[in-house]
Amino acid sequence: MRRPVAPGIRSLSLDQPPKKKRGRPPAPAPDPLVQAFLDAVWVEDGLSGNTQAAYRRDLQGLVKFLGGRTLDSCTEVDLLSYGVERFEASKPSSANRRLSTFKRYFRWAIREGRMTSDPTLKLISAKQPMRNPKLLSEHQVEGLLMAPDVSKPLGMRDRAILELMYASGLRATELVTLKSAHVSLKDGVVHVTGKGAKSRVVPFGQVAGEWIHRYLARARHEILDGQSCDELFVTRRGGPMTRQMLWAMIKHHGKAAGIDLLPSPHTLRHSFATHLLDHGADLRAVQLLLGHADLSTTQIYTHVARARLKALVAAHHPRG
Repeated sequence: MRRPVAPGIRSLSLDQPPKKKRGRPPAPAPDPLVQAFLDAVWVEDGLSGNTQAAYRRDLQGLVKFLGGRTLDSCTEVDLLSYGVERFEASKPSSANRRLSTFKRYFRWAIREGRMTSDPTLKLISAKQPMRNPKLLSEHQVEGLLMAPDVSKPLGMRDRAILELMYASGLRATELVTLKSAHVSLKDGVVHVTGKGAKSRVVPFGQVAGEWIHRYLARARHEILDGQSCDELFVTRRGGPMTRQMLWAMIKHHGKAAGIDLLPSPHTLRHSFATHLLDHGADLRAVQLLLGHADLSTTQIYTHVARARLKALVAAHHPRG
């Protein structure tokens, strides 16, 4: 006998399966030329998953704009029209990233004999205003580091993560993919694989080393609860943390520490670099620690350091 159903509530019987939920439409199949290009540059440079995704997104957008035409038929006029019609309100940084993707694709197409001329040759990058990176003061960093409850396993994990990030300037992806075997507490270094699959050795200080040791000795085994994982920083599910989890964790502790500018992994990286320069570190050394291929990328931190010195003089010099 069926149970009576309250008015206004629909009954679901066994012989009438519920309606299927509407899901997202399936993603379009990747363009063959885009896939061939991605395969080629992956072999050449060992691109990270994030970079490959950005290349694919940029090129698939251009494919869609061209309609039924292939990428190899693209002209300078097409690219100009694409930029004006589709991305009029784009930030200069986004427009420049897309242009960089297109330049690399068409260089590859010419090298492969698919094209004879480069439609990006006369295109110039958009001017970008100098943006000072967002960072925390040393006092704010101290508050952030103290925020996790280290009486709990996850709190001890979080403290070890924050200490290591501030001590080394690792990128989010480098941190979450860091394997236990690539950490040497004896030597005080981590072996990381950065952008373009380039490896580097990054030192960390004694305090960070002590917190990593405590995490390994007291918390990691308890978090895993019998499961195994190669990565250093783990979750209760027995796997590594994701970048999204790392972002959420840092913001959570930033809020608990009362920091108005909720920090991110990149905020800690920026703070690491700027505080080193504030205390007299050489720019070239900071470049190597951060894994920047070009020194000009690191020079943005010198503007921050100079601005702080100027403010210091203005505040404390007798003649302002």
